Amino acid sequence: MKLNRKAAAVILFVVAGAVKLPLEERFSNKLRASGLLQMPVGMEARESLGQMGFAASLGGLRSLVASITYLQAYSAFEDTDWGKVDSLMTVTTRLQPREVSYWDEASWHQAYNAASSYQRDDKLRAALRSKLYRDHVERGVEILQEGLRFLPDNPKLLIKLGTIYAERLQQPQPRKAAEMFLRAFQNGANNFYERRAAYELFKLNEHETDLQAYEIMKRYYDQGMKMKSSTIMHNLPILEERLGIPPEQRVKAQERDDPLKAPNVQPRLPQS
Repeated sequence: MKLNRKAAAVILFVVAGAVKLPLEERFSNKLRASGLLQMPVGMEARESLGQMGFAASLGGLRSLVASITYLQAYSAFEDTDWGKVDSLMTVTTRLQPREVSYWDEASWHQAYNAASSYQRDDKLRAALRSKLYRDHVERGVEILQEGLRFLPDNPKLLIKLGTIYAERLQQPQPRKAAEMFLRAFQNGANNFYERRAAYELFKLNEHETDLQAYEIMKRYYDQGMKMKSSTIMHNLPILEERLGIPPEQRVKAQERDDPLKAPNVQPRLPQS
């Protein structure tokens, strides 16, 4: 039985599409891997955006729509509507996942603003205040972890996550904080964050982490940081004791051997 022209054209169109689809998919994946093409907007973002916003995002206006949802999130922040802030900032980060400031601010709203707002709310029972504080700090951690999947070496996000691990959790996690600060330093952050990693490692009071903390702090001490950092001067003698550093190699012994190295000793001027 012979096919008419219309049926033949339909079959040819389907076959061509079937052949073309995997090729286009592979090409799109390569573009996404190189950062030249963003992932399609997820279903949860579509629901939050609404039909018009989602249509605009597909039309190449993702940045514009993200700016709008960001401004809406700021209005919700002013109203202390923390759930709405989180939803709108989620849409914003989905639309512009490589924009560091959106991840940074989204986490700040949850781990700092929302968490502190609930912690200070004396209309709530103490147990509920504590739970809401913990939940929102953990939400801030989740946001940063997600952002780091898109921007794994970004020092700003690494520093923010390390700071939350060190300062905002009800049970601080110095090991994780130190890891984040070291990664930030290795990716271009100020050398303060290498020292801050050492301060977190010091808190663990374990042999391996004491060795690591001692190496960092002693290096900065030898570079002259003792004149500026009371933390180094406080922690080094304790680390020397923990690690069993020989007395003649300890900081105080070195300062006695060379008085000019001591923080509070001034060189004597010749008598006239």
